[in-house]
Order: sequence, then structure tokens, then C-alpha cells
Amino acid sequence: MADKTLKLEVITPERVALQDESTSVIVPGVDGELGIWPNHAPLLAGLKPGVISYKTASGTEKLVVSGGFVEIANNTISVIAPAAEKSTEIDFARAEEAKKRAEDKLSQSGMDDKEVKLAEAKLHRALVRIGTVGK
Repeated sequence: MADKTLKLEVITPERVALQDESTSVIVPGVDGELGIWPNHAPLLAGLKPGVISYKTASGTEKLVVSGGFVEIANNTISVIAPAAEKSTEIDFARAEEAKKRAEDKLSQSGMDDKEVKLAEAKLHRALVRIGTVGK
């Protein structure tokens, strides 16, 4: 592998969501975004739900992940996530429906903290998916 590229792989329990070469990658770390370039120091970090943005020869691409972990070693970035979708795989209408359901749930009274946090997480995921599609 050339010293100017990184191997990026994103793996979920169901599939290998992505295998690509990249010149730089930004991941949603639990403590903030992490920028990764070739020859990055080894690292293991937690990810929060959000967008992985990566540059390839054809331009900047995006992938939505629902949390997980990232490991960086030897110019390879390995992401293990519960779920991941390329922007081209996101169904905008379905994401809009999920947003509406989460907002409706949050508008209800009498929910306990666990229910509120779950609804907020669903709303955040829907908003990230909608924002990634760019509509």
C-alpha cells in the first residue's frame, strides 16, 4: 500500500459495509471528530452515531454508522459498527418517517428517562441519515 493512502473497512454483524482506499477519513469519535491521514499513530477509540466522511480518487464519500469502534494500525482503518449505510443506500422517505415517529414520541408526556433517551437516539439517527442524503 502506498504511503499516501489508507485502507478503510467498515464491518457490521450482517456484512462488510465498505472496503475502499482513501486519502483521509473523519470519524465521529465519542469525544469529537477524529481526522485520520496516512501514517497515523495506532489508535483504538469509541464511535458515536454519526457520519464517516472519506476522500477517494472520485471525491468525498459518506457513510452513516450507529456507533461502534475504530482501530487504526499500519495505514488500515477498521470500523466495527452495529449498523452502517452508504449515503446511496439511505431511503430518504423512510428516514423522514422515522424522524416524525421520534418527534411524536418525544412530544408525549409521562415517559421515563429510558424512553426519552431512546426516542432522542432515534431522532438523532434519523436526522443524521437525512442530512447525509443531502435533501
